[in-house]
Amino acid sequence: MPTTFTDDMLGLITVRVNVRARRIIMRPGVEGVEVTVPPRTTERLLADTLNHFRQRLRARQLEMQKVAEEKGTGRPRIDLDFHFKSDLVSIRLEGGTRKSFCLRTEPGGVVIVCPPETDFDDPARQEWLRRAVERALRQLAERVLPERLRALSALHGLPFNVCKVNVSKGRWGSCSVRRDINLSCYLALLPAHLREYVMLHELCHTREMNHGPRFWALLDSLTGGRAKALRKELQEHRTGIL
Repeated sequence: MPTTFTDDMLGLITVRVNVRARRIIMRPGVEGVEVTVPPRTTERLLADTLNHFRQRLRARQLEMQKVAEEKGTGRPRIDLDFHFKSDLVSIRLEGGTRKSFCLRTEPGGVVIVCPPETDFDDPARQEWLRRAVERALRQLAERVLPERLRALSALHGLPFNVCKVNVSKGRWGSCSVRRDINLSCYLALLPAHLREYVMLHELCHTREMNHGPRFWALLDSLTGGRAKALRKELQEHRTGIL
């Protein structure tokens, strides 16, 4: 069963197997759904369950999006003033003279060059630009995040199998029982100390697959006793994009 896949209506579906789960649990978010399943759950059963609750999940997502917009935490407008930059990546827009969009690379980042007649008020154009920014971010993150994870893995003696970068907005990272680690491309936007915390968190799961006392003791030993404080800081952090 895939750990992530995209649904046309519900967005990114993130699947996690939990040995203690007795039924399928679905948690909708603004951009997708997190699903916890018991071991040996089939893809057919997962698909049937999603379809059964599809309308209810979508209604909840729309409610959450409305609340986010009312609080001013909704997705920002993407226009020539849009840009973001971290210590790892940067993406910005600029006006061009050509009739089509194009990408230009620069050290550590990407520039999306827009035609002069671009209508930034068009909802369809906003969605296209959002996807373009997301693709650019993922490509940049794929160049840097696995390398950083490998360095931390070697430093602390916590080997993993493979690292993949996805576009999850609901989870910064995950680790499977096979020691495969998934990292969200949005991790590249975090401050360095929070990004390292997420990576160390997932690396600790290669040894401790739950969040029991031994897991937190291990993570504390790698973060100077600040594991819970860093977790709280991460929960309160907002990237403010997309």
